[in-house]
Amino acid sequence: MTDSKQENGAKLGFDAKDLDPYLLKDPEAMAMNFARALENLGKAASAWLGPRERGEISDTVVEPVTDMVKTLSRVTEYWISDPRRTFEAQTQLMTSFFGIWMRSMQRMQGETIKQEAERKDKRFADEDWQKNPFFEFLKQVYFVTADWAEKLVAETEGLDEHTKHKAGFYVKQITAALSPTNFVVTNPQIYRETIATSGENLVRGMKMLAEDIIAGRGELRLRQTDMTKFAVGRDMALTPGKVIAQNEICQIIQYEASTETVLKRPLLICPPWINKFYILDLNPQKSFIKWCVDQGHTVFVISWVNPDSRHASKDWTAYAREGVDFALETVEKATGEKEVNAIGYCVGGTLLAATLALHAKEKNKRIKSATLFTTQVDFTHAGDLKVFVDEEQLQALEAHMQELGYLDGSRMSTAFNMLRASELIWPYFVNNYLKGQEPLPFDLLFWNADSTRMAAANHAFYLRNCYLRNALTKDEMILDGKTLSLKDIKIPIYNLATREDHIAPAKSVFLGSRFFGGKVQFVVAGSGHIAGVVNPPDKHKYQFWTGGPAKGDYDAWLAKAKETAGSWWPHWHAWIEAQNGERVAARKVGGAALNAIEEAPGSYVMARS
Repeated sequence: MTDSKQENGAKLGFDAKDLDPYLLKDPEAMAMNFARALENLGKAASAWLGPRERGEISDTVVEPVTDMVKTLSRVTEYWISDPRRTFEAQTQLMTSFFGIWMRSMQRMQGETIKQEAERKDKRFADEDWQKNPFFEFLKQVYFVTADWAEKLVAETEGLDEHTKHKAGFYVKQITAALSPTNFVVTNPQIYRETIATSGENLVRGMKMLAEDIIAGRGELRLRQTDMTKFAVGRDMALTPGKVIAQNEICQIIQYEASTETVLKRPLLICPPWINKFYILDLNPQKSFIKWCVDQGHTVFVISWVNPDSRHASKDWTAYAREGVDFALETVEKATGEKEVNAIGYCVGGTLLAATLALHAKEKNKRIKSATLFTTQVDFTHAGDLKVFVDEEQLQALEAHMQELGYLDGSRMSTAFNMLRASELIWPYFVNNYLKGQEPLPFDLLFWNADSTRMAAANHAFYLRNCYLRNALTKDEMILDGKTLSLKDIKIPIYNLATREDHIAPAKSVFLGSRFFGGKVQFVVAGSGHIAGVVNPPDKHKYQFWTGGPAKGDYDAWLAKAKETAGSWWPHWHAWIEAQNGERVAARKVGGAALNAIEEAPGSYVMARS
């Protein structure tokens, strides 16, 4: 055989010496370690089965799998109902396989073959995916099969839009799971490492698997970072402040001023309750909260409770009244100010928008400007999360939540991770359980793993009114007995989308902008749902786009928009000051009316699911 090389854009054969890392060196050590790995795998199985046998948990895997099988069976029925259609689909796939096989044989024989453009996929970064004919064959077969399966779904006729969306999503989940990078003998890097360590990597990996199932009390809690390296209040959420009020569903934090004068209008932040607020205060270098304080904002934050069965009946009306309105009352007591600027992030922004519409009905004019981070008010283009929401799935989910009074945070975390399974699930599966390597410490992933529960009534209201019925922009959402209309909201809105958002797609945020009754400043930031928002100016990362009203088509708007390098934070602050830049002397936390209950970040955020 010839040496592995490229010549005039052509691939040649490979050197037999390249096989040396794949040849077993110590069969006895390998056998011993395989036995130890199997023992650890048995412990993992026991940790998974034990709680189910004792009736401590029900099998939450059944419902999604049942829906997946039911959905994909619709696709299968279409293709097998016509023999000609079946034959054409099979022929197309087999022809592709045959072409890959022929090229692989030519490479094995040292023949020159036409160089094909490599698909960019970081899962296949190891050089042996290109150099070794066996692994390159597996890679090409995988790509062809995955593309073929997705094409079958796309060309299936007679499916309603939601079913086709679900089918496409499930096929992507299956192909992501079946990637050859996820198995020891079909991943060259893992194969080499297993040979080099005589299987010691698998011993460590299966031990970690057992530990993660035990940590999840019978469910796999996939570790994405070293959770021992961080602690809330010690390594993150460090901006000085105090909890100055609390009730059953939230604490209100006021942060200490760092400037001699502050903007007259205080700033109230309404974060999502699906995650914890300290994503905006990860550390002093990344903290949006600290940055706002340093610009002269008097910052208040709602820290939501991590609900349990006691909060089962707390719905959106409760979160609006006992959350947003309670916070506004606290701001007035602490500062004497009735007018505030408000920020809502993700579902916290959706709640804020609904509350603003409720306020408009009641002639409540406390909030004078609203900023929405990656917030959907219209759910027409809500992306892959819509896969999980239809009447049948909702009824099953509501029945499950009624038993406990809440939805466990791991269910939502899994759903979010599935949106980017090839980046947020399978690389960690490979690294942890096949390589046996501890993940590196990363504050953002610590926050991501610090999930929260959802109160049953709250979550059911959200899914039904937003994802299922799209009630808010249809003027059909009811809060506290009042039917809401976003057109009643006349205050200025700063509506921030992020270009690569999988949770609140930019196209969805763009469409939602046109439903407000006042002037909307639509801005698109580079990166995704988190990194696009948490982007301090001194990092000089990403960019943002501005381009006038959100009218017409999103892609056309973006193509004409002005691109500015760096963070959008200064642009937003200038917008806030343009609404009202009046300043007053810096305020004392709590003012004369409220005493501190405890130091920030407070106790509510400390509760773990």
